[in-house]
Amino acid sequence: MTLKEGTGRPESPWRGLGEKFRRALATPQFNYKVILSVTAILVLVGLTMVLSSSMVSSIDSDTGVFGEFMKQAVVVAAGLVGMWFFLRITPTTVRNLSVFFLGFSVVLLILVLIPGIGVGGTEVGSNSWIRFGGIGIQPSEVAKFSLAVWGAAVIAARSRVSSSARFVLNPFVVVTAVVLGLVLLQDDLGMMLSLAAVVASMLFFAGVSTTALVTVLALVGVAGVIFSLQHTFRSARFSSWTETFTLSFDEATSRGATFQSRQGILSLSDGGLLGQGLGQSRAKWLYLPEAANDFVFAIIGEELGLLGAGLVVVLFGVLAWFGIRTAMAQNDPFLRLLAAALTMGITVQAFYNMGYVVGLFPMTGVQLPLISAGGSSAVVTLASLGLLANIARHEPATVSSMQHEGRPLIDRLLFLPEPEPYKPGQERRERVREQPRRYGEPVTRRRQPPPGEPVRRTGATSRHRGAREPLPEPRHRTSQQHNRRRR
Repeated sequence: MTLKEGTGRPESPWRGLGEKFRRALATPQFNYKVILSVTAILVLVGLTMVLSSSMVSSIDSDTGVFGEFMKQAVVVAAGLVGMWFFLRITPTTVRNLSVFFLGFSVVLLILVLIPGIGVGGTEVGSNSWIRFGGIGIQPSEVAKFSLAVWGAAVIAARSRVSSSARFVLNPFVVVTAVVLGLVLLQDDLGMMLSLAAVVASMLFFAGVSTTALVTVLALVGVAGVIFSLQHTFRSARFSSWTETFTLSFDEATSRGATFQSRQGILSLSDGGLLGQGLGQSRAKWLYLPEAANDFVFAIIGEELGLLGAGLVVVLFGVLAWFGIRTAMAQNDPFLRLLAAALTMGITVQAFYNMGYVVGLFPMTGVQLPLISAGGSSAVVTLASLGLLANIARHEPATVSSMQHEGRPLIDRLLFLPEPEPYKPGQERRERVREQPRRYGEPVTRRRQPPPGEPVRRTGATSRHRGAREPLPEPRHRTSQQHNRRRR
């Protein structure tokens, strides 16, 4: 037993555990491996809960008991391919493609507003999906990813030229206003909140003052409230939120506006500490609307109990913590801003979804990332996490460890190249190459003789005064001279 110095008392065992934990946090590649591990666990939990919560609805829609699960499995497989792609791509390529990503997302945001192309989403009154056959795309999800990539690229590039906040942030603010306006025209308030989280994290890590940041968020919040009150179905959600938050449901509204929220609370309360058991939910038998989508967290609480629901909360908390750690560990401003924006865009949406299921926030149509059944949400989220893990691979300590110790097993299995170290100013040097310039006469130029003075020459070559005469050519003895000298 180790005694504490100066007191004679035994040291607390928690001190040793804390020291080991701090050493683990300081280990190179730790952020990278944690992000990959949390992503894998969330994907497995999501597929399991989609299978459990969608069995009844799949049978009711005549697609078989595994109908919804198979669709989600295909979507997740496509998302994993996208994650692998963004794990392999270099940060320089991501920066160069940022304008293309933004342009593509703006085109989708405009197309969804055209009658006959855009269709309704999970949020009542919204018109936020584009469907091609059986494939659905949510342009606002693509816009959230594109705005993070393009915003990080333009802010990082302009911050190298000037320290003026207006010069650095003006293009980003203008484009953000356009994107938020297009999403607002879709009547999708939930995705506006997710985009606002991306914008707020970008401004915070760009160095905007706290007062200015709070002012912008307050203006966005006021605009959202005013927009909500203009629609009857959304203003009713504020009254249903107060009933859910206080657990005082009115019989007149419990069969209407507060029906889904009340069923979600009842589903959570049935779970208790350990839950009813996986697959044993009663709410999914068409009692709880959107059991596999918006309110899948209620099914998790009912089947897996407080421990299972708490595990999901902890997983998203760990993802948020290590995502911000990854951002803080970067020397490249572009990667720092991008890591923060991607992390906040995913985790804020996750905590808001879980918050309105338990009654802490007004209900919207945002999904629980990687857990809810959905198409473009799962693909974009996995692609974003692949890019976040790629940023973690490019931490200076991680790059150094891979150069000296080799790539880890997961990188070799996925055929990932060795990350390249960040070189400050390399982008500018590659873009603008300096050309050699002459300033005046060179100091090493040979002196020209004055007019009338003869020019001394040695053979055909002119020399300066005082130059040494060339050494005579070495004379080689013939074999006869050599033998005569020996005699």
